Amino acid sequence: MPISFTTFVSHFARDPVLAVTTALVLAVILVNGWTDAPNAIATAVVTDALPFRPAVVLAAICNLLGVVCMTAVNSSVAETIYDIADFSGDPSSALTALCAALVSIVAWAVLAWRFGIPTSESHALVAGVTGAAIALRGGLSNVRAAAWSKVLLGLVLSVALGFLLGRLAGRLLPRRGSPRAFRKCQIGGAAAMAFLHGAQDGQKFMGVFLLGTALAAGRRDTETFLIPLWLMVLCALVMALGTALGGRRIIDTVGRDMVSLTPRPGFAADLGGGACLLLCTALGLPVSTTHAKTAAILGVGGRADRRVVRSILLTWILTFPGCGLIGFFTAKCFLSLFS
Repeated sequence: MPISFTTFVSHFARDPVLAVTTALVLAVILVNGWTDAPNAIATAVVTDALPFRPAVVLAAICNLLGVVCMTAVNSSVAETIYDIADFSGDPSSALTALCAALVSIVAWAVLAWRFGIPTSESHALVAGVTGAAIALRGGLSNVRAAAWSKVLLGLVLSVALGFLLGRLAGRLLPRRGSPRAFRKCQIGGAAAMAFLHGAQDGQKFMGVFLLGTALAAGRRDTETFLIPLWLMVLCALVMALGTALGGRRIIDTVGRDMVSLTPRPGFAADLGGGACLLLCTALGLPVSTTHAKTAAILGVGGRADRRVVRSILLTWILTFPGCGLIGFFTAKCFLSLFS
């Protein structure tokens, strides 16, 4: 049975370790709202299809629906974390390492947000958790190559398919359609992108939440976690808050600084990015909304600012080694201090 809200609050009030773990996971979800979730609504906002605040509300609702629907299909939400790295052994050390990984993800995301660069919190999560797991007893043997191959395959496919499907949509859409009609279509496109973002990222971060609460309770098992509805709502609201607080910086980078978008190419990018996410989700591949949507925008065409594109690509390349190293050294420090 999923944990009830009253039971969780009771444990939260009595257990400072659980309180710290919960705060760190919510911080990661908040920065996901800063840096990743805004990509879903970026094109609709920059082309004036939706004002920023209503777009944030739309994103929150559709993120929640994406999580709920994905959970109905597959409730093994901790599978990604369990498969990426092995946290077996002492639950206390595993929880310390997991908290270090969360700190590294927040640090990386805030740094990227400071420069307005859209980064993938999914890949930061994978890298940070893997780096922290390597710091545990077992070292590199804690890394699971089969799961990492899925992540890397998803990375390549999301970028390639996003670009190609964005270009295809840009060519197939009628060129004489009215901007007003395309703006109306963009509302549906933004809703679909936010829904698929919830189906992808929402599951991953709630899986971390439940894994952290299990470790805080002194458990380390591979049971199937059941996600309670209150947790879905909480995560969607925190993500929306992050988008409301800092999402405009990312939206400006993607939709204005990198490429100047009008309603027609904006809708084409929504179609291409959404189709890419839907296909990868159906295949069970963990992918990033940031990568799929940014690649689709570039695929649609138009003159792109090469300086902005280079900075985005460099951040993507550095996410795995950068966040992994931060996770490793932070975990080593935390383990020496608290274990």
